[in-house]
Amino acid sequence: MDFLYTIDFTLFKYVNQVWTNGLFDFFLPLFRNKYIWAPVYIFILTFLIINFKNRGLLAALLLIGGLTISDQISSGFIKHTVKRLRPCRNPEVKDDVRLLIKCGPGYSFTSSHAANHFGFAFALGFLFLRRKKILLIASLWAFIISYSQVYVGVHYPFDILGGALVGIITGSLFGWIGFKKLKLIET
Repeated sequence: MDFLYTIDFTLFKYVNQVWTNGLFDFFLPLFRNKYIWAPVYIFILTFLIINFKNRGLLAALLLIGGLTISDQISSGFIKHTVKRLRPCRNPEVKDDVRLLIKCGPGYSFTSSHAANHFGFAFALGFLFLRRKKILLIASLWAFIISYSQVYVGVHYPFDILGGALVGIITGSLFGWIGFKKLKLIET
């Protein structure tokens, strides 16, 4: 465990303190803000409903359901079981953290941002399985949001990895149900 902690903290220091620049300092904190990413998701859900009618509504409900389950697994179960302190709250390292936003309450592992955004990306990617670019673009979006959590000082990289795995598994399951079982969207 000490070896994994050393890798995690070393990666954290690189992302949070070494691989930094003014442009990232300005833009990456914005990706934590729900007013930046929520309109994107509202647009996607609205697009599905308008363009695919009842199948789009079912797809939107699957995406919301997957997001809810992913969030509950990350925030409601794993965080309260593991109880890992955020870097900005951990007395052993908080003096070394370059904190660009207010340090949030709660625990760090797993990152709910990573779980939720990767869950949405993979559910959407599976719904449009025949359009590989959708999964690629949605995953890149989820990666940027997740990376920003480490960059601003509120998560360790392994928090992101754990959250991403929760999201990928949950999102893939919900998207697979939509694509294979319910035949919601065939493009």
